[in-house]
Amino acid sequence: MKLLARVMPMVLCSVFAVAAQGQMAAPNGTGLAPERLQRIGTVMNEHVAKGRIAGAIGLIARRGKVGYFETYGFQDKEAGVAMRQDTIFRMYSMTKPITGVAVLMLYEEGKLFLNDPVSKYLPELAKMQVAVVETDPQTGKKTRYSVPAQREITILDLLRHTSGIDYRGPEDADGKPIYEKMGTNSTDQTIGDMVKKISQAPLVHHPGTMWEYGLSMDVLARLVEVVSGNTYDKFLEERIFKPLGMIDTGYNVPPEKQSRFAKLYAPAEGGTIKLNTTPAQTSYLKPAVNFGGGSQLVSTARDYLRFCQMLLNGGELDGVRILSRKSVELMSADHLGDMPRGFDLMGPGYGFGLTVAVSRGVGRSGALGSTGEYNWGGAAGTRFWIDPKEQMIGIFMIQILPHTNLTYGTQFRQLAYQAISD
Repeated sequence: MKLLARVMPMVLCSVFAVAAQGQMAAPNGTGLAPERLQRIGTVMNEHVAKGRIAGAIGLIARRGKVGYFETYGFQDKEAGVAMRQDTIFRMYSMTKPITGVAVLMLYEEGKLFLNDPVSKYLPELAKMQVAVVETDPQTGKKTRYSVPAQREITILDLLRHTSGIDYRGPEDADGKPIYEKMGTNSTDQTIGDMVKKISQAPLVHHPGTMWEYGLSMDVLARLVEVVSGNTYDKFLEERIFKPLGMIDTGYNVPPEKQSRFAKLYAPAEGGTIKLNTTPAQTSYLKPAVNFGGGSQLVSTARDYLRFCQMLLNGGELDGVRILSRKSVELMSADHLGDMPRGFDLMGPGYGFGLTVAVSRGVGRSGALGSTGEYNWGGAAGTRFWIDPKEQMIGIFMIQILPHTNLTYGTQFRQLAYQAISD
């Protein structure tokens, strides 16, 4: 279904009916009211003017057409470089749905079952232990030990974050995170080495008993390498990015594209921002060593739109089929049910599918949307959602790390939905 024409490098055809860079145009048939879309720019430009954000991008597509594609502020505030439609962003956890698609591609080829124990392919993850912490009610003293896992980690567990693998790992005898001591989260190692370190520490929960966000996607990236016989970066490039025309998506920003790479900011006093001075500012400017599946990609709004439109189309874009419609349905179904949650990132009214949060209905979420809408976001504030009922895609790009308690993406989504006028 050729709903989005393949154009490079900028969006130029009527399907991506946008005016001059930074301006909006609502093409016929999107059902988005231009006067209501103007509210988005008013709000976002106020955030820029008051120093709350350096810049951002908002993109809304509906029924296969882009009805809104606007930039706000700067990609580099200090240098006065304006935000542009092809600015490159650190996607962080918006990497995860791409990993979900990669695993489902191998599933469709009959190379694995989702209920397979992952140890069938990564034997180091067999016979895992689970950490137990007991607290004496009288003294408050904590005793830490481990027990055998009640069952093996399955591929399904990894896809829905019920593997028992989180980001911190269990605590050692002194109460310190084991992963930190082992360097498990370091991206200065191969994904294979990372998985070996994960296998050497106990899980934080028994598999299949708790939703807990963590390094499951990185294990899946290694799974894809082993099953496909290719490195994960090459698998993504050959099987997803190149077929979909995602020309600016990858694990680093090469020299010829670095003028389009957004600066990274951090929260400052009074709700303002400051330049982020952590290694994350420049880490993507050098070739990657760790081709992880959880947080390592960079991309653009245009590229990620093509990925989202493929999913909304039922796995196909411009005559290129990546997945079956049934696999997209599997991916976007709620696989969590009433399972307990650890650190809950989904919010009220949401379950979880295979790498994405899934809406259980607006009556439960208390927010504009639709039952069955699915979404995820990144640590620096990037966000996307796909609403099959409304045939709608929303993408919001920003670079503030950490983004805890900041709601710019949520606000953009609210303003996007209120613009629907049919």
